[in-house]
Amino acid sequence: MVRSSENYEKLYAHVEKYIGPIEGVFREIISDLTAIDIIVAAPTSKRNYYTLVTYGMSELPMTVPEGAEDFSYAELMICLPPSWKISDEDFKDERNYWPFRALKTVARFPHEHQTWLYMGHTLANSQPAKPYSEDVKFQGMLLSLPDVEDKKEFFNLSISSEIVVHFFSLIPIYQEEMDYKLKNGMEALFAKLNKVGTDDVVNLNRKNTCKKVFGIF
Repeated sequence: MVRSSENYEKLYAHVEKYIGPIEGVFREIISDLTAIDIIVAAPTSKRNYYTLVTYGMSELPMTVPEGAEDFSYAELMICLPPSWKISDEDFKDERNYWPFRALKTVARFPHEHQTWLYMGHTLANSQPAKPYSEDVKFQGMLLSLPDVEDKKEFFNLSISSEIVVHFFSLIPIYQEEMDYKLKNGMEALFAKLNKVGTDDVVNLNRKNTCKKVFGIF
């Protein structure tokens, strides 16, 4: 498919306005469906972490259920600590690259499987689920609303009179948290995550909010 340079420029400007200065873009040249670029916003005094935002997912509409037509177009983001190693050389090590791979995988998922993604949806890393890399215990992603200063304005990017792109953050989660959400619903999982102070920034040492504790009483 032919990608729209106009749409890209609108999204790029949108990220720069609401997130911060763009440090660079990792472009994907070849893809079966739609190429997924990753825009990298640099750490700032207000947002002292990298913000990675996809571009390409919204080039195609998702297959949404009846009544959700307003949410046919989406892009994803994930935030990394300012110490994260970000370069082509660093990406040879999966411990550095896995958040980028996860963004691309999740962004393609609705188009590959004729479905959709929205806040509260979870997606496992492969089937059966496995950790993203050798030093990571997270096995899936939870879609959440981005933590930005102007949430409403950032969430909605009007591309045309017919297309509005919505942005969702990816929150890495553990297998037990995915299981808990499927059993108890997204609000229950968000409540658990809020108790431990989970935010948009990836924390490799975050507490597993649903881990079972066994002991002798």
